[in-house]
Amino acid sequence: MLIDTHCHLGDAAFAADRAGVAARAFESGIGHLVVVGESRAATVLGLEMAAADGRISTTAGVHPHDASTWTEESAAWLAGTLQDPRVVACGEIGLDYHYDHSPRAIQRQVFERQMALARSAGKPVVIHAREADDDVAAVLTAFPDVPAVLHSFSSGAVLFDAGMTLGHYVSFSGMVTFRSWALDDLVRAVPDDRLLVETDAPYLAPVPHRGHRNEPAYVRLVAERVAAVRGVSADALIQSTGRNAARVFGARLAAAA
Repeated sequence: MLIDTHCHLGDAAFAADRAGVAARAFESGIGHLVVVGESRAATVLGLEMAAADGRISTTAGVHPHDASTWTEESAAWLAGTLQDPRVVACGEIGLDYHYDHSPRAIQRQVFERQMALARSAGKPVVIHAREADDDVAAVLTAFPDVPAVLHSFSSGAVLFDAGMTLGHYVSFSGMVTFRSWALDDLVRAVPDDRLLVETDAPYLAPVPHRGHRNEPAYVRLVAERVAAVRGVSADALIQSTGRNAARVFGARLAAAA
């Protein structure tokens, strides 16, 4: 089953036609959508969508951009929300040293706190890493028992090697179709049972949609490109990445698969 493991349907870009976007994805053959709750508001929307359609799951977390907003009430909210069966992961969480919207020390504290909450809840984490590979790798290494998805991977060897050593999953987005993409060696290096595909919609639309709003339906283009790089059929890659998504995200996706 083809699964978009990371789409931001709670984003304002989808405010006018959120239901239609999901419907188009399912009509195009996408079997399941993991809606990313990178904030409380996005999580609420994800929960509502998941309640209305069993082919949708959500995540819950606080993005590193918003780490400065973290309070003990945030921790209590997240701990409770991670118990909801519609919530299949904690995320997206991590570190972003490119924009530095929150101080780096606070980003790291909030990242570690959310890793601990995910561990307590028995949920995997979805990782955002931008220009912070060493520190992200260090935090993941400190929590070796928490399964992680390295989302929209475009990092270097330090984070890739740490992820492989820890047995984590690597997800590729529409960036693999860009002319500037230069990481095909890493696309080929991910073990068959640790590979995922995603859109990161509404961002990073794959060619030929680059420059326009991305949609979950376009995840097929990502799968086709990744399959070509790895020298396998698109159908085989769709099957293997679907199994991997069901394994990491658990019963809700396994039931759908």
